[in-house]
Amino acid sequence: MSEEIINRVAQSALVTLNLEELIHPGERVVYDIKDNLFQGLILREKDFRAFVKEHDWSQYDGKNVAIICSVDAIVPTWAYMLLATKLQNHANYYVFGDLEALEQALFLEAIAKIDMEEYRDAKVVVKGCGSAPVPAYAYVEIMRKLLPVASSVMYGEPCSTVPLYKKPKNA
Repeated sequence: MSEEIINRVAQSALVTLNLEELIHPGERVVYDIKDNLFQGLILREKDFRAFVKEHDWSQYDGKNVAIICSVDAIVPTWAYMLLATKLQNHANYYVFGDLEALEQALFLEAIAKIDMEEYRDAKVVVKGCGSAPVPAYAYVEIMRKLLPVASSVMYGEPCSTVPLYKKPKNA
């Protein structure tokens, strides 16, 4: 007598949400405005505007750019805004801040694009322990988005989950 093996995980109503799938594949680069400073201290408007006009911005095509100034210098806010005008038509995404700020912005943008109605009244497993690192802020943000719609939220793999939230019966 052989009993049929039933895969209960495959038959369950669990919906898996894998945050690794939200990682943008584009290259991450840093644009350090320190290279545009006069004597490493201040930004001269005329020189900077000439640089911005002549620079080959196509090298940022499809890339994700973090704009920083790695030295203690006098850089007016408009200078960062001027860089944005050139990166807009080339970079996939750009932010003021370091690579960590860039990664956070990319995740938050990707999470914001998720149609949360797909998870309405669903039992959601937020996949963990993958091959690519997903930062904690992405997990917190997805919880913020799931809590109003999901009937329950778990973390891990469908075969081994950590329960996190279950909508109250009277809600």
